Amino acid sequence: MVRRLRLLVLLALPLARAQWPREEPEPRLPSGKSMREELLKADYEQSLRDAERLVKLSEEFKAELEKQGQHVLSVATLRKLEEIERLARRIRSRLRRF
Repeated sequence: MVRRLRLLVLLALPLARAQWPREEPEPRLPSGKSMREELLKADYEQSLRDAERLVKLSEEFKAELEKQGQHVLSVATLRKLEEIERLARRIRSRLRRF
């Protein structure tokens, strides 16, 4: 009985290994660097640039808001607000990607 069980296990192991998903090698760039790492690095640098632009637009918006009246906003100020929203969404989506 024990012999049959051992034989069954020995025969079943290669079949079980063949069904496991095989890990494919990570894609590499011609320079040998990991493509995923390079994409993450580029995304990080772009997020930094977008964050700088976001800070600049926010400061400009604050200055214009203080300069203008309580209830009146110019069209240019509204466009800055839309740009601030777009930048924030772009940064958030880039950070959620991986």
